[in-house]
Amino acid sequence: MNDSRKGSGTRSQNVYPIGKKNPNLPFHPAVRAGDYIFVSGQVAKDAEGNMISGTIEMETKGTIEAIARLLAEEGASLADVVRVTTYLEDVRDFGRYNKVFAEYFKDAVLARTTVEARAVINTKVEMDAIAYKPK
Repeated sequence: MNDSRKGSGTRSQNVYPIGKKNPNLPFHPAVRAGDYIFVSGQVAKDAEGNMISGTIEMETKGTIEAIARLLAEEGASLADVVRVTTYLEDVRDFGRYNKVFAEYFKDAVLARTTVEARAVINTKVEMDAIAYKPK
């Protein structure tokens, strides 16, 4: 669990940040609120935080794995995800992205929205997620 729970912006012991916050950004990678984990928009990064740039398949895999690492900090997994929003740079990549997504979420019971949007950084895909994992 993250030691940065104390400090400004913490509403209660039931709401606290997860993951290493970028000091240049006004939000956290994820937040635990009771039984829910809200994962901010993630892009393809390896375990050391280095950007992964490549095909839509590579970037989708790297993005989902970034989400999985954040969830793991709270003892959750992709199986606990109940909602995903995906932003694709190019909607023509949908089929290839969806194939990788399906590999990670085969038996998932989740809601999902996928939209085309230009990212603020050079990436083909960005995803946010909500997981339900009672404490």
